[in-house]
Formats: sequence, C-alpha cells, structure tokens
Amino acid sequence: MKILIVEDEITLLRALLKGFRKLGYMVDAAEDGEQTLDLYFDNQYNLIILDLNLPKVDGLDALREIRKENKEIPVLILSARSEVNDKIIGLDMGANDYLAKPFHFDELEARARALLRRNFKTADTIIACGEIKLNTALKKALWRDAEVQLTKKEYDIFEYLLLHKGKIVSGEELIEAVWESDVDIFTNAFKVHINAMRKKLPDDFIKNVKGQGYYVE
Repeated sequence: MKILIVEDEITLLRALLKGFRKLGYMVDAAEDGEQTLDLYFDNQYNLIILDLNLPKVDGLDALREIRKENKEIPVLILSARSEVNDKIIGLDMGANDYLAKPFHFDELEARARALLRRNFKTADTIIACGEIKLNTALKKALWRDAEVQLTKKEYDIFEYLLLHKGKIVSGEELIEAVWESDVDIFTNAFKVHINAMRKKLPDDFIKNVKGQGYYVE
C-alpha cells in the first residue's frame, strides 16, 4: 500500500512518515499543494492524507484537481480547520474522511486503515514490468510466474523502484522510503541489498546511473 502524506509542518510530517513506514506502508511526502499535484500525477497511490492550509496551492484546490481525474482514491483531510463548515466543504468536494488537529496517531492510522480496506477491492495489487510482476497484497515478486525469493528489505526496495519505474531513484531517497528515518542517509547498506537482488533477477533489470541512483524500466 502506498500513501501520499501532504503536510507543511515539517516536524509533524517527519513524525507521520516515520509512523506509517514503521507499520510497513510505502509513503511519499509533499510540503505544498503544487508538489502534491506533481507527485499525484506522476505516481499511483492507494490513499492521500491531505492538509488544507498549504503554501502555493491550497489543499482544497489540490483536492478539486485530484477529483477531476480520479473519483475513487480515498482522501483523508488532516487540518487545523476544525469548524463544521470547513469539514462540510471538504467532504462535499470529495474527501472521504476528516480529522482535525491535534490528533492521536493511532486514530489517524485506524482511519487510514479503514479507508484502505474499503477501497481494497478496487485497488490494483499487481505491478507489472516486462516479465516481472509484483503482488503488493501478498508481498511477492514473480519472474515468468515463478516466485523470486526476496528478503523483506529487498522486497521493500524492489516495490519502491517498481512504483517509480522509469525514474531514477537516488540512494538517499531509497533510505528515506525503506529504512527508519533516523538511519544515516550516507550509509551504503542499500547497495548490499541491491547487489543481492540483482543476482535473483534478470540481467540488468535494475539499472544504475553513476552518481544519480537506480531505476527499472
């Protein structure tokens, strides 16, 4: 499951990223409305957690643009705008749920889980890339319909690369996405996992651009 978290309070954003990643979710982050729309239209998400008070493009305006293109993706509004009228506007514009700040992370995660469960039957759980298929529900990778034995960390890296196929992903981005947020971003641990994965996958499936990162196509 992949979530886009939109929040301009950096401390809160980092806490949310750490909390959801610790629970095994793949998470992207946006700090303003413009970045939100760029990420949304370039990626596939199962849930968006959206703040309203955003720089550049307001959260409600971002929601309006998202709903023009996709009526199904669950959107949970997370905002300090706790007045009833703001909630009604957000829900009328297509949000599925609304949680006012301050809040407990456990409640946010429970609401997110409920929305993901409700939408699971319509979610695409198979990511295909040539002869490789990834079943995100079963957490399995298949090559020519035979399972590729990946460790949990290898699977997480592979899923992130496939979700961003065709784009170069830097080592720092992989570490932020797959490891705990307090891991040293200069560690080379991810290279060990990628080298191990390459031995299990078709030749040159995971490509490297020196000094920039890795990608699949």
